[in-house]
Amino acid sequence: MTSFISHTTIDCADAHALSEWWKPVLGYVDLDGDPNLPGHEECMIQDPETQHSLLFIEVPDTKAGKNRIHLDLRPREGTRDEELERLLAHGARVVEDHRGAYGPGTAWVVLADPEGNEFCILRSQAEADAGPPPP
Repeated sequence: MTSFISHTTIDCADAHALSEWWKPVLGYVDLDGDPNLPGHEECMIQDPETQHSLLFIEVPDTKAGKNRIHLDLRPREGTRDEELERLLAHGARVVEDHRGAYGPGTAWVVLADPEGNEFCILRSQAEADAGPPPP
């Protein structure tokens, strides 16, 4: 017997605001029937293609330290650097830049959303398929 991931939950201070921030980052939409409204303590968004969901739940405590689990994002089209610029313009901030820091095949940037939750942006699949990044 095995289990499957129902959804990924993100603790936050403002469930609605953070779910609204993530929707254009991932191309997710509101889940049918979910009351994704300002002031609601739980908001769920979903990938219309894969049905993967993110659930944002308000908690009283603030984020402390590095996330023990995080999302690794890969651009659907374009390059990692183009996606990085889009995310920065959307309000993400750079936490650490590892583009090429660990040798061939690497090259990611650690970002944070408006509440400080870390996530990484990787090279696109086309970039990865083309081989190691230039030095």
